[in-house]
Amino acid sequence: MRFVIQRVQEAGVSIEGKQEARIEKGLLVLIGVCDADTTQTADKMTRKLLGLRIFEDTAGKTNLSIQDVNGQILLVPQFTLYADCRKGNRPSFQKAGDPAGANRLFEYIVSLCRKEIPVTETGVFGADMKVSLINDGPFTILLDSEELAEGRKGGL
Repeated sequence: MRFVIQRVQEAGVSIEGKQEARIEKGLLVLIGVCDADTTQTADKMTRKLLGLRIFEDTAGKTNLSIQDVNGQILLVPQFTLYADCRKGNRPSFQKAGDPAGANRLFEYIVSLCRKEIPVTETGVFGADMKVSLINDGPFTILLDSEELAEGRKGGL
């Protein structure tokens, strides 16, 4: 499972010219799922996401989590996070999870976030979405469940 997390001043998703979702200060999270991912993977990744201290405190240090700042979250499914570009110029997406399983895990992550963050918005699984954002910092973090499970620094 892969999360691309962007601290934002605002973000939104439009589909066919109509705004589907919008948040103010918080996190835009692009979510990629592979076939090996489980609800246990989603639990760990979501816990890590909600606990990340990437918002500034009064001293300007990144010591606060999304919950500490009463931030909002926009979750966007994005299978292209599993693009394999090693061969040729056309990415392969064979590592991306099958759509039914990936959607089930995406919805599971949404449910976990909604329990903790009152304003949790989403993109639409499988839709052609236009994502807009004003990145705050910019501050962007990549969480990869494989790397975190290997016990690297900051692991789950």
